[in-house]
Amino acid sequence: MMDRDTYVEKMKAKLDEWNAEIAKFEAQTRQAQADAKGKYEDQLAEMKAQRDAMETRLQEARESNEKAWNDIREGMEKAWTDMASAFEQAMKR
Repeated sequence: MMDRDTYVEKMKAKLDEWNAEIAKFEAQTRQAQADAKGKYEDQLAEMKAQRDAMETRLQEARESNEKAWNDIREGMEKAWTDMASAFEQAMKR
């Protein structure tokens, strides 16, 4: 099992990747035709909300004690999986 600091750094790196994906998606949104723009904006808002939730969980992990860390990690794994799935779906649309 990965220690907390290593895990937090791994999650931070993934968040950085998602921030880059969000930036790409924002660029696509700006270039979209008016009729499709609303759809892109909705997807972008969803992606940002999930990213923000993950950043909150990451901060909780940084501040957690060892006992709480195991519970937080399980929640982070589920949130991470959900967010990755949502990102993939948004990028396919």
